[in-house]
Amino acid sequence: MAKEEYRVDLDALDQVVRELNEILRDMGGPRQKAENNTYLAPGDLGSGFSEQEELYAAHDKMVDHLQHDVIGPLEKLIDDFGQKTKKVKESYDDAEAENAVR
Repeated sequence: MAKEEYRVDLDALDQVVRELNEILRDMGGPRQKAENNTYLAPGDLGSGFSEQEELYAAHDKMVDHLQHDVIGPLEKLIDDFGQKTKKVKESYDDAEAENAVR
């Protein structure tokens, strides 16, 4: 039986990790915009109308949804994938080094 060989492009795995880390850094922009650039001061949309409280509450609910249900989980998913990719790359590095010693 022939010895089985595998070939993994370790540079490509490194590139994936770098690009995922860059995406995570870039995610700070949307997070900051959701936190800071969506503020509505009292009266910005007018005052004294019956839907005022409902409108501001809906706005606050949407900002919270963006921060905690959209951006947060997306950042976690990207980070998890990056960490797992890094571990896979390190395992292949270790296997390659071990095979070189043999």
